[in-house]
Amino acid sequence: MTTTDPAPVPRTRGARVSARWRIVGWILLTTGLTLLAVILTMRSLLTADVERAANTAISQELEEFARFASEGVDPRTGQPFEHVDDLLELYLSRQHPDQGEALVGIAGQTVLYSDNTRLQGPDGPYRLGDDAALLERITSSAAPSGVLDTAHGELRWGRVTVQTRDEPGTFLVAEFVGEALRQTQHVLRTTVLVALGGLALTALIAWFVAGQILAPVRSIARTAARISETDLSVRVPVVRRDDLGELAASFNGMLDRIEEAYTAQRRFVDDASHELRTPITVIRGHLELIGDDPAERAETLAVVDTELARMSRIVTDLLLLAKAERPDFLQRRPTDLEDLMLHVDSTVQALDDRPWLLMEVAEGTAEVDPQRLTQAMLQYAANAVQYSPAGSPVRFGSTLVRTDEGTHLRLWLSDEGPGIAPEDLPHVFERFHRTPRGEDDHTGFGLGLAIVHAIADSHHGTAWVRSTTGAGSTFGIDVPVTVEGPPPMEDDATAPGHVPGHAAGAPTTTTAEEER
Repeated sequence: MTTTDPAPVPRTRGARVSARWRIVGWILLTTGLTLLAVILTMRSLLTADVERAANTAISQELEEFARFASEGVDPRTGQPFEHVDDLLELYLSRQHPDQGEALVGIAGQTVLYSDNTRLQGPDGPYRLGDDAALLERITSSAAPSGVLDTAHGELRWGRVTVQTRDEPGTFLVAEFVGEALRQTQHVLRTTVLVALGGLALTALIAWFVAGQILAPVRSIARTAARISETDLSVRVPVVRRDDLGELAASFNGMLDRIEEAYTAQRRFVDDASHELRTPITVIRGHLELIGDDPAERAETLAVVDTELARMSRIVTDLLLLAKAERPDFLQRRPTDLEDLMLHVDSTVQALDDRPWLLMEVAEGTAEVDPQRLTQAMLQYAANAVQYSPAGSPVRFGSTLVRTDEGTHLRLWLSDEGPGIAPEDLPHVFERFHRTPRGEDDHTGFGLGLAIVHAIADSHHGTAWVRSTTGAGSTFGIDVPVTVEGPPPMEDDATAPGHVPGHAAGAPTTTTAEEER
């Protein structure tokens, strides 16, 4: 015999972090990255707006000056300007620079300006027109515009050259954008603070929501921790209709299946230990007393063989009952009901030499397990052989009946035995229940009708019995079916094998449904 080692359980790696914290962490990471992208984009857009506004102001101012230089006239002469310094002086006198803007006119060694930069130098207010070094850098540049880093921040400038009759001149527009950029940084810092507050609020909300979402999971964990080998009845309350509610319901379904399997296993062990105790005791007693006499030894071996066969039948029946609780117990397939009963008829003939009378046969096709239904009828027939007088006829048949629940296939069998006492009727389908039959009441294990009950229950049907003391018994099984073929011709109350005990107060009838 070979054994297979169980597959090793993979080890978890890293520190244990709860699912709640992981959810919060991923939400914070996603939200943080989103806010970072928003802030960086905002910074880029605001900076670009400042630069674009400065460039636009410079371009407009240069265009306006160029138009004035080409179209303007000297108000003193009414003619175009002859001296460039007069042109620059008149134009600058009419301008009002925006904040951070400086307009500078250069004519030879003369520097004229209109300044609204509002900057402070080491010795007082700073004026671009007084900064000869910076003006030299700008005027010596080959480009008509540019950007310079100065002690007062970023400077964006543009210039245009004008020519009058006597000499050329230069008109310069400068925009100090340092203050505007500082305001942009202030807006960004405020945005970052708001984002951090929002991130903290998001963490709190995520912590709360994750706790609510994972509550069923924690409930499942607590339920699993409370489950013990002797108590499998604990279930997770299902209070929501979402994915986690379905998880809780699935977990409960798994527990139901585990409990059913455990109950079936425990019942099998209990039943086996209960029923096998007697034959084991008999075998042990005979073996302990066995002598050397050949006849005695032969008799002992015969007893042992009989008891071993009895044990084998008990185990077979118990295994069948255990299997009846599994989903694969039935093998349903389309079954011709007439062929089913003809097969039952041919099979029961071999059980005993007596009249077997097939009284009626249902017609049509239904989804049932023919082998299990045949097994149930053979068990009824074996009971009839065991409990009715030798040679007495046994009647059986099948029919389709209408009930409030729909169409049912009814299989029934009647004998002419002594009947069943009223006090025994409620227990005939219980495991190990035996009905006394007389002097030789030593056969049977009380499992046959329990097997019939299991077959009926697996078909979602009912096993039943009608019996009157001294007048025989009728056993039956009703199975709900959808029949292809002739419609049912009998109502439940008029069909052969009708169970009057379905009405209140009929003590001579019991059903498997009533037992439950």
